[in-house]
Amino acid sequence: MSLSYKILLKPEPEGGFTVNVPALPGCITYGIDLEEAKLNTKEAIELYIESLKAHGEKAC
Repeated sequence: MSLSYKILLKPEPEGGFTVNVPALPGCITYGIDLEEAKLNTKEAIELYIESLKAHGEKAC
């Protein structure tokens, strides 16, 4: 099963990008460049969903 989520990339004044996944409250990560930000976001989403499953909850 493959899910896709919209992400919001925010460039930071000191460099890098903060990433927010609006459909997953509190799922936020950071990367020093776009490539790292996207990789970190994929991992953050996977861990978020693992946590939901562990607690008997469903992802949006």
